Amino acid sequence: MTNAVLLAGTNSGVGKTTVSMGIMAALKKREMEVQPFKVGPDYIDPTYHTAICGKPSRNLDTFMMQIDGVRNTFSKHSEKADINIVEGVMGLFDGMGATEIASSAHVAKSLGIPVILIVNVHGMSRSAAAIVKGFSQFDPDVKIAGVILNKVGSPRHAQMIIDSIPDIPVVGTLPRNKDVTVPSRHLGLYMADELDFDTESLAAFIEENIDLDAIIELSKTAPDFEAPVKEEEIEADLKIGIAYDSAFCFYYQDMFDAFRNSGAEIEFFSPMKGELPDVDGFYFGGGYPELYISELEKSKTTKVLKDLSAEGMPIYGECGGLQYMSTSYEIDGTVYKMADVLPAETVQTKKLQALGYTEGIANGDFVKGIIRGHEFHYSATYCDNDAKLAYEMKRGKGIVNGKDGLTEHNSLASYTHAHPATFPVKSFVEKCREYSKR
Repeated sequence: MTNAVLLAGTNSGVGKTTVSMGIMAALKKREMEVQPFKVGPDYIDPTYHTAICGKPSRNLDTFMMQIDGVRNTFSKHSEKADINIVEGVMGLFDGMGATEIASSAHVAKSLGIPVILIVNVHGMSRSAAAIVKGFSQFDPDVKIAGVILNKVGSPRHAQMIIDSIPDIPVVGTLPRNKDVTVPSRHLGLYMADELDFDTESLAAFIEENIDLDAIIELSKTAPDFEAPVKEEEIEADLKIGIAYDSAFCFYYQDMFDAFRNSGAEIEFFSPMKGELPDVDGFYFGGGYPELYISELEKSKTTKVLKDLSAEGMPIYGECGGLQYMSTSYEIDGTVYKMADVLPAETVQTKKLQALGYTEGIANGDFVKGIIRGHEFHYSATYCDNDAKLAYEMKRGKGIVNGKDGLTEHNSLASYTHAHPATFPVKSFVEKCREYSKR
């Protein structure tokens, strides 16, 4: 049996993440094995899922991974759980542009799992029933199996709405509670390890106001999935260092798996602390380098990467990694020296520069073909005139003039946060393997 539900909202800001976290925490308190998933390219919410459930949360995205990729990831990681909780993204039907692609609804349809719709009912009563009816009829292939009412004013308020929704069960009514919200900043919520968040109180709040037994029963209506084909284990013959600290923390768990499945051992290290592991290649993900810029400028790691790159060591960076691998990073008029791996200067901006899905055609030394991902940044990167860029962008902004993927020697960095469904991990690992044998 594959028991699963997808928790979706009518729109962003309805409390979807808090409710999802609370349900996960409450089910864990019942000593259930909960496997978390997150729709979309989000890096932050999965850190909360992982901390609560004790197992890595997996992203499901029908644009970056395509439908088969979503099904494969879900099948691979759902089979051993008592229940699988998928947190949606934005509003249920909000996808890429005017399409359903990458929406919560598209994921629910692709997997055939039931949806529980979260509605913020502050300032309305019977109108909530009209919203639920519209959502339930918009796409008959999306099964809205239950409703959670958030921010109800009183038991009487909740009952008025329940009486107005005769066809779909209301499985929870949550009163307003300022103590169970998670603060946010410019790129979203704070990371899970940055806050001392009280999941015990959140679990108790959910247990009191949501019918968990009803959710468990609804999860049993999800279809069974075939057992995934077991991947051949490859003995590691090289090592890749992955920057992982408060400055570099945006990663897909599937990317780690892809490195391991390609024969690479992973060693996490902290550039903020000046750590420099003995490895055959480096990967710098996105994150918040701007918040720790002084530590990074002084770091031993920062000072040696240029020479390693010139020697041919493969180094890959995304967004924050691109900023770090640049010659310098200007913030509020102060210029900080960075790793100087790539011929470019980065400047932090007050305005959002890019947000959305990306698709590029890559033609670099180890990146070829379609690269799909996501970009979200408040910075601009200015390349030298003779700089080489490997991605021709078909969608998204990239670094400059519709191009992304700045390259130098065997180093590559982009504003695109790529997913391993299209990023050629094996080619990068092979470059690292060639370097290790010199």
